[in-house]
This record gives sequence, structure tokens and C-alpha cells, in this order.
Amino acid sequence: YACVRVFPPTAQSTVASTQADQDVTNRESYSSRKSRNASSSPKISIDFELTQEAYKSKDNLELLRSLVVFKLCSYDLLVDKNKEVCKFLLGKKAFEQFMKLTFYGQFVAGEDHKSIKSLIQKNRAFGVGSVLDYSVEEDLTQEDAVTKEMDSCVSATEKEGMSMDHREKQYKAHQQFGDRRGGVTGARTYFYSDEAKCDQHMETFLKCIKASGGSSVDGFSAIKMTALGRPQFLLQFSEVLVKWRRFFSFLAAQQGRDGMEALEQRLELQPLQVYRTHRVGETIDRLDWNSLIDDRIKISDLLVVPNLETGQLEPLLNKFTEEEEKQMKRMLQRLDVLANHAEEHSVRLMVDAEQTYFQPAISTLTVEMQRIYNRGKPVIFNTYQCYLKEAYDIVTMDVELSRREGWFFGAKLVRGAYMYQERSRAEEIGYEDPINPDYETTNIMYHKCLDYILDEIGLNRNANVMVASHNEDTVKHTLRRMNELGLTPTENKVYFGQLLGMCDQISFPLGQAGFPVYKYVPYGPVNEVIPYLSRRAQENRGFMKGSQRERELLWKELKRRLASGQVFYRPSPELGL
Repeated sequence: YACVRVFPPTAQSTVASTQADQDVTNRESYSSRKSRNASSSPKISIDFELTQEAYKSKDNLELLRSLVVFKLCSYDLLVDKNKEVCKFLLGKKAFEQFMKLTFYGQFVAGEDHKSIKSLIQKNRAFGVGSVLDYSVEEDLTQEDAVTKEMDSCVSATEKEGMSMDHREKQYKAHQQFGDRRGGVTGARTYFYSDEAKCDQHMETFLKCIKASGGSSVDGFSAIKMTALGRPQFLLQFSEVLVKWRRFFSFLAAQQGRDGMEALEQRLELQPLQVYRTHRVGETIDRLDWNSLIDDRIKISDLLVVPNLETGQLEPLLNKFTEEEEKQMKRMLQRLDVLANHAEEHSVRLMVDAEQTYFQPAISTLTVEMQRIYNRGKPVIFNTYQCYLKEAYDIVTMDVELSRREGWFFGAKLVRGAYMYQERSRAEEIGYEDPINPDYETTNIMYHKCLDYILDEIGLNRNANVMVASHNEDTVKHTLRRMNELGLTPTENKVYFGQLLGMCDQISFPLGQAGFPVYKYVPYGPVNEVIPYLSRRAQENRGFMKGSQRERELLWKELKRRLASGQVFYRPSPELGL
């Protein structure tokens, strides 16, 4: 099926020895360079308590609106039934006006590309960039969502009633979790309707990319892979990838190499002659093993898995229809169109992470795009969810692949948006919970992954990371590590990201200190972004009940202005950078 690139025994030992010597030399030079850079570079410290700096881009009415909205987010009835309550009390026109004055005005930039320009330009004047996000969503009932999901995640073979007992439970569609919006407040959900709808989503992403390129010279744009094709392919491809990785681990255990970190596991090829040609003494690691699924002609040929008993490759499904084959190809073609468009407009494209039963495929396809488009500069960014138990292994494997092949590694680090749904699904269906046991463990994982990438940036400057976090401690940790490594804001290797309308006390001080920081900027008509606004309200309910810090800072600045006679304070671009 595929050939793996390996060295002959003599050459391999020589190269391995040379590489080991080079690694030692690199580490030594990196250590001395790190020390030199850290001592010569100016230390940057940011005080997130200085409200005058944090809110200088906001007038008094904007501060007051933030306080009102965050207070409203603490009322459960309004958050859970916002649309019904407001429309019942206010009527349609008054409801839209109320939304523009409150939730919509706080969390959404405007209705279209033209109306959001003023906000983008104002934020840019104060050092904050934008990641445009067209936030219109289908307002589906739960029943409709389940119907769409089950229809789009089940193959023709399964619909014909053929036995699927060999399929993994985690990577099969389950009706009780058909509505993927359940328990999710921090992410948008796309449901598959047809190929024409996927084309519409692609066109929307293309417009966002173009607008991002036109609004700044260093823009970002974000996409979701479930918007671009039938999710059946992502489910099946994920299952195949996981089975191959599990098979590698099984063979590693047989050769006494279990318990090692993912990158340290190397298998001798001699016992694997049933799978491929080999030379005595050769070994392969996880990255070599992944090449088994490379370079196949038909996409459905990717979906083969090893049988542990026979040692043969078998198809995941007995057959794929011609239409299923076309649908899989169209998804990849849409991805390629978006990546090309981003490269042409000098926009960096971030591929959002999704549920764990889709994510292996999403991550692998994103890495494939990085191998093509990240040769000269970082164009494609993969998203890593640090609430996953395997997050560190995934990050280190992808960084190592970028090293070996010589392309720029690009990452967005998030904690994750699907925790409650993932836990519930694992428990109900009966597979291991993929999520870290608690928030503290997730924090440790986030910082571990972040430190690894920062060290890689310090070593060769070929990696880039967006720290997408509202956690002030994480931001401070990043600044501290950048100081240690001698990384400066102007190198544009480390970015920060927060949502529009949240944590301005973090975003704007960073921007005014010269760090590349971005706000996710949603836009769309009022009535069509209600699902997005509902999630923001739910997210802030938990956020505001857990911490009063942002409200305290807002009150502090508002009282300071009133006490100093700045009743009609207006932000001016001259006050920015």
C-alpha cells in the first residue's frame, strides 16, 4: 500500500549517530543562546490592574454596557430562555433594539463586512487585531439536529443493515448524542444538509479570508472542517487513524517498548515483514508508521485497518458508494481552495478543533495542509485541545514532523469546548473518558504543551503559537517564559487571542505593549446570531459566577473617570500605540 522511507542499516546508524551529536550540539548552543538572549533582551512586564490602560479604547457607555451585560448573564432564566423571554416582553422590533444595546453590541461587531470596519479599525489603533467569524447559525430544533446528524454520519452500508460490530463505539453515530450542541457553550456547530450547503459555507469562509486580508497585513481567519463536508468521512477516517496508532502500540508492547513516550517508541522492522519490505536492523517510529496511510489513489482506500489476528489490511466498510467517494473528495477540495485563498491574501488560516470522534481526522488533514502550505511561512494553524489526555503526545509528534520535513509549525492552544459532552458520551456509550480528570490537570497540560512549543521557537524560530486563553495566569506564564527565552513581541512568533467583548483587561494591555493579540470578531444579522449570543451568555454565566474580577475592574475605571470629571470620555486613536 505504501513505502516507508528508511535508511539501510549502516547508513541509519551513521545518520542516527550524527543526528544525536547534532542534537547535543543544538541543545548546548540553544542553552547558551537562551541565556545570552534572556540577559540581553529587555524584560517585558504588564500590569493587568491598570484599568486606565486596559479600557482606554472604551467610552463610558461601553463600560456601562459591559457591566449591565455581565450582570444579566448571572440571571439563569434570562440566559436559558433569552429569546423567548425578550420577544414575549418586548416584541420583535424592540427585541432587536434591546439586543443591539446589550448582548449583540457587546459580543458581535455588526451585521456585515461594511458595518464591522469601524470596530476593526478602532481595535487596530489600540494594538488589537481581528479574527473574523461569520457567526450565523441554523436555529434547529433538537429533533431536526438529531435527524440531520444521524443521516450524515451513517454510511450507505450501515443503512442497508449490514453488521457493523467491528466498528469502534466511539466512532459511530449515536442518536442520544445526535445534537452535537448539547452541553457546548464555547463553539459553533455545523450540521450537514447537502453538498450545496457545504459550498455556501466555503464561500462564507472565502469572504472572511478576503476581508481579513483587506483589514490588516497579518490577519487570521478560522474555519471548521465539519462545515465543509459530510461528517461520515471524518468519523471513519478518525477510526482508521486510531486503530493504526493502537496497532503500533500493540506491536511496541510485544517488542518491550511500551510505557515510553510516543516519540521514543521505535519498532524493529524484521518481525513486520508481513506488512512491508524491510532490511535487518531497521526501525521505524510513530511518524514513519503514519506514512502507511499516505499516497493512496482513492480516498476510500485510506479507510483500511490492520487485523491483529491475520496481519492483513481490511477495509473498514465493505463498500463505498460512488457518491460517498465524491463527497470525501469534495471536502478535501474545499480545504485546498481555502488554503490557497489564505496564502494568496497573506492570511493565516486556523482550523478549529472539534469533538474527539472527529478530531484525529481533522488534525491529520490539517497537518497535511501544513506540509504543503507552511514551507516558506506559517499559513495553516492546527488547534490543540489541552483538556485531552493525549494532547502533549499529539503536539510533540507534530512538532517533530515539522522538524524532520522542514516546514513551519503553527498551533493554536485552547483548553477545549466540549468537556461536558465528551464525558457524558464516554460514560453513556462505554469507552474511556478522553478528558483530563480535572481543571488543574488541564492547566498543567496546557502549560506543558505551551512550554514545549515555546522551547521549539527559542531553538530554531520555525514554530508559531497562538495562546488562545482568557486565563490571566496562563498569559502571565507565557510572558515569563518569553522573557526567559529572549523572545520579543516584534518577532511575531507568539500570539494571544480572546473573544470580542470578554477579557479586554488582558487583550488591550498586551496590544499596547506591542504583543500580537487578536479578538475573535463575530458578525451577522441580529436574529441569525442568536444561537451564538446564547452561548456567550451561558459561557459568561459560569465565568461571572466564578470570578468578579472583570466587573470589579470595569467599576474601578468607570468610577475613576467620573471622579476625575471624564463624564464624556471619548477614546482617541492617538491614545493607542
